[in-house]
Amino acid sequence: MEEQLYRRLAPEESGELRLQPQDLEKAKTFVHAFLKRSMPKMKDEAIQHMLTRKAVVLEHYPKKKTKQKRKKTKGFTAKQRRELRLFEIEPEQQKYAIFLPLHELWKQYIRDLCHGLKPDAQPHMIQSKLLKADLHGAIVTVTKSKCPSYVGITGIILQEFKHVFKIITKEDKLKVVPKLNNVFSLELDGFISYIYGSKFLLRASERSAKKFKLKGTIDL
Repeated sequence: MEEQLYRRLAPEESGELRLQPQDLEKAKTFVHAFLKRSMPKMKDEAIQHMLTRKAVVLEHYPKKKTKQKRKKTKGFTAKQRRELRLFEIEPEQQKYAIFLPLHELWKQYIRDLCHGLKPDAQPHMIQSKLLKADLHGAIVTVTKSKCPSYVGITGIILQEFKHVFKIITKEDKLKVVPKLNNVFSLELDGFISYIYGSKFLLRASERSAKKFKLKGTIDL
């Protein structure tokens, strides 16, 4: 085996490869040095033992691909939203008539959600759907409140936040009504539903996943 490993190249082969012929000792030294760099740290006897028994596949360590971290798109902070006035309704847009089409869309949305609001529909089923429904566009009335000045306010819900409703009245006045300590009523196709604001302190997106208890307190 050593004779094959260290044999001299024929003149025509070395000429084609443009190699200078070396003597046997130099070739042997080169092969041992190459194996020592390429093989695992082992003694010469162990390397020789491996070479006499089987073919050895030299290890190849590919470069690890570095994963490029995707930059997450950051939204606006609450402070930036306030500075940009993203949720403010301009005074010239605070008109009740402008939002009547929104109310019509909301009525159709609720009818589809409750399968037509048929007279034989179960009230508790409709109530449970309304509690999770989007209320933007609904006409609500404050029926009870610990603050008497809120009682009787009626209008279309333009915006719902965690703690307040923004309502536009028929007098084209934008009212900010807190949910806490207030009871709201809404009527659609003869069905009247009551919303206890103190139990409704959630954002619209959070209510869709909220499980409301059917039996709850009626305290303000």
